Amino acid sequence: MNPQPSSGSSHDFKKETWRHTFLLAFQSLGIVYGRLSTAPLYVFMSIPREDIISEQRVYELFSFVFWTMTIIPLLKYAFIVLRADDNGEGGTFALYSLLCRHAKVGLHPNDRSANEVMKSISAPASKTKVESRARRAIEKHKSSHYLMLFLALFGSCMVIGDGVLTPAISVLSASSGFERSMSHIAHKIASSQRVGDDIEKAFKRYVPVPFACAILVGLFTLQHYGTHKIGFLFAPIIVIWLFFISGVGLYNIFYSDHQIIYAVSPVYMYRFMRNFDHQGWRSLGSILLSVAGSEAMFADLGHFSKKSLKITFVCLIYPALILCYAGQAAFISKNWRVFEDVTYLSESVPGAFLRHIVVLLSLLASAVGSQATITASFSVINQCLALGCFPRVKVIHTSDTMNGRVYIPDVNWLLMILSLGIVIAFQDIARIGNATGLAIISGMLVTTCLMSLVITLYWEKSLFVSACFLLSFGLVEIMYLSACMSNFHKGAWYLVVLFVFSMTIMLSWHYGTMKKYEFDLQNKVSMEWITVMSPGLGVSRVPGIGFIYTDIVSGIPAFFSHFITNLPAYHQVLIFVSFKSLPVPCVPQKQRYLIGRLGAKDYKVYRCIVRYGYCDNIRDTDDFEDQIIRCIGEFIALEENDLESLTSPEGRMIVVGNPMLDGNALVPIPEMNSNLASPRLSNNGTQRTLSSDSIESASALVTRRKVRFMLPPESPRMQVSVRAELRELVDARESGTAYFLGQSHLKVRDGSSFLKRFLIMTYVFLDKNCREPPVALNIPHAALVEVGMVYTI
Repeated sequence: MNPQPSSGSSHDFKKETWRHTFLLAFQSLGIVYGRLSTAPLYVFMSIPREDIISEQRVYELFSFVFWTMTIIPLLKYAFIVLRADDNGEGGTFALYSLLCRHAKVGLHPNDRSANEVMKSISAPASKTKVESRARRAIEKHKSSHYLMLFLALFGSCMVIGDGVLTPAISVLSASSGFERSMSHIAHKIASSQRVGDDIEKAFKRYVPVPFACAILVGLFTLQHYGTHKIGFLFAPIIVIWLFFISGVGLYNIFYSDHQIIYAVSPVYMYRFMRNFDHQGWRSLGSILLSVAGSEAMFADLGHFSKKSLKITFVCLIYPALILCYAGQAAFISKNWRVFEDVTYLSESVPGAFLRHIVVLLSLLASAVGSQATITASFSVINQCLALGCFPRVKVIHTSDTMNGRVYIPDVNWLLMILSLGIVIAFQDIARIGNATGLAIISGMLVTTCLMSLVITLYWEKSLFVSACFLLSFGLVEIMYLSACMSNFHKGAWYLVVLFVFSMTIMLSWHYGTMKKYEFDLQNKVSMEWITVMSPGLGVSRVPGIGFIYTDIVSGIPAFFSHFITNLPAYHQVLIFVSFKSLPVPCVPQKQRYLIGRLGAKDYKVYRCIVRYGYCDNIRDTDDFEDQIIRCIGEFIALEENDLESLTSPEGRMIVVGNPMLDGNALVPIPEMNSNLASPRLSNNGTQRTLSSDSIESASALVTRRKVRFMLPPESPRMQVSVRAELRELVDARESGTAYFLGQSHLKVRDGSSFLKRFLIMTYVFLDKNCREPPVALNIPHAALVEVGMVYTI
């Protein structure tokens, strides 16, 4: 059984026209397949020259290239893994989100009320999964939940590491070819051999690394234009590149060694394995680079469609690369004794003029080849961010029609700095290739493991089918992993450094987020606490609306009760806003907002739960406050007659977002000018610094209000009480808006373990240096009230 995309997917595959498919296929050449297409620049070149010991060895290596290209990108990714999309989204976290929904392995803590109000969307309308022994075992053992989260984070770290290493190796290999081409020209125009040698030494010293750094800076600077523009810019370069290298490959097959076509027989791989030696086994780590970029086919799925990616790979990428590798192997097999640099792709190009052409093309294509991993890094970090496994960073959605297309400025510049550091520090293609190969195969192994679980738990295939998938592809990948580990001391160790850096950030943020949520659950108070304590504290209500942002979906957060205890005043209308990330790519607009009421109607206290997927963009929108006000108005109008509301410990909650039959409960009126501001409010939790009068005066000023609301014309269908409550909501909005946020300070208990202290210290550091919550929530500082709280965990 293959899941069908739901209405909330980022792509509507059923309505996808052939014109749109070919358009996406063309764009994918410049985004997804640039990495695979430029791999011939460094696959054979990264093999140590001393490892090519005979013509037979070249045949064996090409046999490995052919079957690796056939088994991993063609069979595994194009025909199997691409079918396991999560409503149009791909990547490691897409597989993990499928398992979270269908095997209940999510680790984010939730109270019972959260489960009750979330279940309407977490379980989409589909066939009920058959209870199996495997599903029961996985759901029962908590260790399996931690293992799956670790695999998802591990795979994400490998994608990020690949996003650092691939630009470095692609651009450095191209700039090295450019340096060699310039050296050949210098020898021809030099007045003497000595002068030519001096120029060549100067080129080797000053051209490859600085030139590669300049290209990297230009490449990362282009990222803010988005996938759409970059795809159209880079795709023609890859098309020309593919036709050129496949044509050169055909030429070398016919004029160098047409016997190379017999090397597609797996017999040559058997001979290689039979004559096993450490020197030859080490070369497999370089052969693995031929499938570098295969993981991007799945990771970048949110930017394109399955049909477009499959058509492009099967009809163009695969045959063109096979011809290129065959021609290059044919040239090497006949000239490995003649040329010192026989493994360079440019050496197999006939004619000096065409060699210079391929060098220029390789410079452009190498920049394109890096695009796939950079885009994949943005996608996977966006998924980690939504699921609470990455610090707050700014995410820019570069497309209004495809939710998966994102650009993350902070991550972009960090990747650029790390790539530049690798080029400057290593200056060696073979060493960078060893680290890249380890990142590639590690990410593929994670996908294989998670995919085998998806086959049995989501597709509901037998354990035998799942085991066949795991063994068939897992054994191949373990073979390559062992080859990469043999080069651990020759550059592959750097990937471990990147992994430790990335994993520490992700685990620390996830751990700190969970502990804060657990603290909020344990220390929340009920609405009755406010109603009972208000008379004794002398709490007064001031005009305006107060938005209280909290992670919990029931009860009153501890920081707000702390605020009332120190400053007994709050607004005439309170709205508790909670964001809830669901393990789905997108939540439809009509199912996004859950609205309920706290206490009696007279209190005018509401709860709004905003449900979103890991590809949704809802927090950075300027009209977010307006949307909540409209949803509250719709809730008030529907509350009396709603029959499909959800139950929670605090009462009914209604899913709002559908157009009302009688028209809107509130009519929005765009307002052109609005530059009023109010002083920033803050409370450090230790002393009263504000009075109720100051809150009232501050609330009377409005910041960046773009929409005003008015009541619709008189309607006999609208009850008088409903209209009165809507009027109070509109009047409160006119009086002003304030935003309440808890400013947390984490403190570790005495006697805690070193690991716990380290994780909390890292979380605190990241929390102070990433985007502030008001910025992430697009809250104006002038209307912000921050309440300090100490979390002892």
